[in-house]
Amino acid sequence: MTTLRELVAAKAALEAEIAKARKNESAAALARVQQLVSEFGFTTEQLFPLLPHKAKTNGVAKYRDPASGATWTGRGKPPAWIVGKNRDELLIDEPVRETFSGPYLAEMAAAAARN
Repeated sequence: MTTLRELVAAKAALEAEIAKARKNESAAALARVQQLVSEFGFTTEQLFPLLPHKAKTNGVAKYRDPASGATWTGRGKPPAWIVGKNRDELLIDEPVRETFSGPYLAEMAAAAARN
């Protein structure tokens, strides 16, 4: 008959073995996915069609410097061009959403294939 201590030790050993196998197999799966993305030039929309498209936003610009055209969202440390000025005069009528549009996976894969 096996003791509780032996069973707990066996369970710990088995869990460690499972974790090692999961790590190895997930690394192989990720490598295969990366190879297929590179080979066929898939985009994120093709890979994840059910996820809503999200653009990285830096916030909505509320203030604009008339001299330089620089904008500020009103969050964080104020830029030098707005310090000491009446902010009401620098308000933007329609806030402008600043977005970042990064490269698609296909473009990244194509660039990697060229190098």
